[in-house]
Parts: sequence; structure tokens; C-alpha cells
Amino acid sequence: MVSPSRPSKPATEGSGDRAGAWADLFARPAAAAVATLTGGLSPSSIGDAFADWALHFAAIPGSRVHIAAETARGFMALAGYAWEAALTNDGAEPGIARRSQDHRFDDPSWESWPFNLIRQSFLLSERWWDCAANDILGVTPRHRAIVGFSVHRLLDMVAPSNFVATNPVLQQRIIETGGKCLADGTAALVEDWRRLLAGQRPAGAECYRPGINVAVTPGKVVYRNNLIELIQYAPTTQAVRPEPILIVPAWILKYYVLDLSPENSLVRWLVAQGHTVFIISWRNVGEDSRGLDLEDYRRLGIMAALDAISAITGAGGIHAAGYCLGGTLLAIAAATMARDGDDRLASMTLFAAQSDFSEPGEVSLFIDEAELDFLETIARARGYIDSAQISGAFQALRSNDLIWPLLVRDYLLGAREPITDLRAWHTDGTRLPFAAQCQYLRSLVLANDLAGGRYQVEGRPIALRKVRVPVFAVGTEDDYVAPWRSVYKIHRHVDSEVTFLLATNGHDDGIVSGPDQPGRSYRLLARPAKAGCLDPEAWLSRARPGAGSWWPEWAAWIDMHSSSPRAPPPLGGSGADAGALRDAPGSYVLES
Repeated sequence: MVSPSRPSKPATEGSGDRAGAWADLFARPAAAAVATLTGGLSPSSIGDAFADWALHFAAIPGSRVHIAAETARGFMALAGYAWEAALTNDGAEPGIARRSQDHRFDDPSWESWPFNLIRQSFLLSERWWDCAANDILGVTPRHRAIVGFSVHRLLDMVAPSNFVATNPVLQQRIIETGGKCLADGTAALVEDWRRLLAGQRPAGAECYRPGINVAVTPGKVVYRNNLIELIQYAPTTQAVRPEPILIVPAWILKYYVLDLSPENSLVRWLVAQGHTVFIISWRNVGEDSRGLDLEDYRRLGIMAALDAISAITGAGGIHAAGYCLGGTLLAIAAATMARDGDDRLASMTLFAAQSDFSEPGEVSLFIDEAELDFLETIARARGYIDSAQISGAFQALRSNDLIWPLLVRDYLLGAREPITDLRAWHTDGTRLPFAAQCQYLRSLVLANDLAGGRYQVEGRPIALRKVRVPVFAVGTEDDYVAPWRSVYKIHRHVDSEVTFLLATNGHDDGIVSGPDQPGRSYRLLARPAKAGCLDPEAWLSRARPGAGSWWPEWAAWIDMHSSSPRAPPPLGGSGADAGALRDAPGSYVLES
């Protein structure tokens, strides 16, 4: 059974306590609204960061001289570009290069006057603020990151690509359509607002319903408790590897990101390769589950699933794969099992999952005690953090990719694209228990206890270096949730064999990378057990490149660590469908 919530302090009957309760009732929704506007950063954190920056800027003359010189260089570069453009009829080379991942100015019409000068002026502003945020002596790394983050979010908002008056692509589109694009965009905006106010998912998301269009790989729910449903998928080959695969997804969104449409389903593909596959479907928790912590998720999730799989299949080893936060939890479980002499794991695979949060520049740089107090204030009233708050914060990290270009396309260009199965899945949100989320941020992200060997399970510390099973880790090049260099740090903490694969694309579309999807590639390199750890740049220079999907590489690695194929086990254990509760995808995934 799910453990009960932690007891709270007893309430008193004093009028002061009642007044405080009413104050909290109104303050917490206000805090939630502020968090949405600030990308999850508390106003006090932003204020402290800018105060630190301003103080050192004012107090250190050398910093002011440096910024002034950078300003002069920037204006000279812009003036030189404008002069050359005038002389060469718009054929000047850009004086200020944009980032490779910035696609806002890809269209050739940005090369014509005056839009080329507008673009270069904006890029000059970005470069100036990069210098101003990072080159002021004495400012702490965290405050530098917050200043840079905050200013770039404002710059993303006022980019010339966002406005009709300064965007040549928009102007041409309006002329071509006679203004119809604006009418179409306005209609789309009204429809989106109507759905938002009604609590509905975006238009088109209803075309992808679990069990109807997605999550349709045949299988059975073979185990259930108050936190998980365990799904076992029906075999499609006459023989399977004896060691089954357990997939542990994150509980931030629904499990079926790994079982989307049939052509994008990793689960369906694995079954077709001759594997017995199980996957955890997490319950969408509510206020009554505020006390669930990471230990509950480990015990009632991974360990309960392993117990059920062992009983069903009788397998001597189980290949466990964890995705994102599910991978972090799997690393905790694997270290605990190693400490306790539990040898049921045949291997451990981590998909875009962090076990070490120590390096500056990642999410950990934005987390401190004050920030956690702010987040806990938001979550405490309802007992959970809504996925919309989490996704909004992550979108803010890449607003020039994930927010403004989409708004321009949908509402100004009037060129909304049909929603895909992956985008529809992104809108199928879940809730995160208050206790688990706070423990994750305080113990893992802020204190980095797991990597430091300080994380405790059942009152005793665990250590990743005790893990002896082979490890396969996947990072993705454009991952802003779990940067691949952070995922790569698993090399530092385990002594066993580690195979690391770096795939193209991002946190989700880099993992959902089926063999039929074009333009995919990867790099791969294995490290033997107890060998040294290369730094990431050395790894890049030595890794073997590969074209296409990385899924076959992982399947081949699983086969290499498995026994010879044999007849598949029945669903739910001995006897036809014994122990099966209902057809996949089960009931928990349908909870809103």
C-alpha cells in the first residue's frame, strides 16, 4: 500500500492561526502565477542576482571599462556592416554571427535592407548582454546565470521576428494572403483561449487517445498497486530472450511516450525484436498523495515491478531501463540493490537521465534554498506541482525555440501545423507529489547526494560505485532538460562496463527515434569495466559515428548481455492470462 502522508503540525484554534491560514490561501495562488511568469525562479532570486550584478558593476571600474569597450566594438561592427551593405547592395557578410541553434532569421528575406540591419542590431544586443552578464568580476556563477537567463527571456520576447513591422516573412505572408493569415491566426488564438479557459487540451490532441491511437501495443496489466500499473506486452515472435526488459518512465508525463503511434513506438519495436517487455504506468496522483516521496516511488514502483516480473517470468536477470527522472530513480534502486546483495538486474540503461547534478550551467545552478522555499510554497497548498508549471519552466529555458516562433507561426503567419503524437503527449500532463518533488530538488539537485555517496535508503547510504551490472547510457545533443555532458557523468560513478551513446535531437525526439525517421545519427563508444574516464570532448573525438536510429545499437547490446532465445512466458505467469487484470494501456494512464 502507498505510505500515508507525513503528519503535519497540529492546528491550533487561535484567531492568529486562522488569519495565517486565510493569508496562505490567497498567497499561494499568487505565488503560482508569479512562478509561471518567471520560469519557476522566485522574484527574490532574480532581485538578488541583479543586485549582485549591479553592485559589482558599479564598484569595479575595470568592469565598466570592459563593458564600454565592448559597446564601442559592437557599434563599430554594426556601423561597418551597415556601410558595407549600402555599398554592396545588401551583399555584406554579417558582422555579428548568430548561434547555430537560432533559426529565427533563416529566411533569405532577412538579408535585404533594412531587415538585415534590424537583425544585426538585435544580435548585437544579445552579444552585449552576454558580455555584461558574464564578464562582471565578483558576481557569483549562479547570479550570472540568472541575470543572463532573465535578460535573454526578455530579448526573446522583443525579437524583431515577433512583430509584423520588423519581420519581412510576416509582411510577405500578409501580402500573399491578402491578410487572411492574420484572420486565420486570430481564429486559432480565440480557439486556444477557449480551450485553455475550459481546461481542454490543444486542438488536435484529441486525435491521439491512449488505447485508441497511441499506446496500442497489445498487452495486459499484470500487477497493480496504489501507485503503479505494470503492463506486460504480448510476444510477436516464437522465441524471446529469457531476460525481460523493464522500462521505468518519468512520472512527469504519461508513460506512453515510449509507446506512441505504432511507427514511433519503442515498445512495439522491442517486442518485434524478440524481447519480453514490461513498462510501469504511474498513477496520476492527487492531493491525497502529497506525502509520497522518492522512497515510495522506489519501493512501490521499481521494486514492486521487479518482484512481479520475477514471479511472472522466473527470469534470472532483468534488463532495467529508466527514462529521465525514471532513470535517476532506477540508479537509486540499482545502487540500493547492489548494497543489499540483490542481483536480479542483468543491466541498467539510462535514457537522458542524470545521476550527477554538480556541473554549473545545468538546472542545479538555478536552485538554492530560497528558490526551493518558493517552489514549496506553490506546491504545499494543493499537495502537488502541476505539470503545466514544470513544462512552462522548461519552455522558458528555450523560449526562442519553444514559445515565440510557435506563436508567430500559429497566430501571425496563420500556418498552424497538425499536431503530432509526440506533441499531443506533451499536453497529457500529470501531477508531481509535493514530498517527492521537494526531496528530488533538495537532496538530488541541490545537495547532489546521490553522486556524493550521501543519499540514504532505509537509513543507510548507497553508492553508485557498488553497481556492477553493465550500463548503457543515452544522451541527446540538444537536450536542455538533461544535458548530455551531465548524463555522461555516469562514467565517474560506476566501475562497471559503460557504453555511452550520443543521439541527435532533443530530450524527447532524440529518444523517440525509430528506424523509419529520417536524418537521425549518433555516436557510440564503450568503456570496459574499471577503466579510466575520458572527458566529454575526448569522448567526442573517439566515438564511432553511426547513421540512422540508435535503437538497433541498444537492442544489439541487450542481446549481447542476454541468454539464448526460448519460448516466451505467458502473460501474467503460468496459464493463459493468469494474473492479468485488464488490457493495456490500463486505467491509470486514462486519469486526468
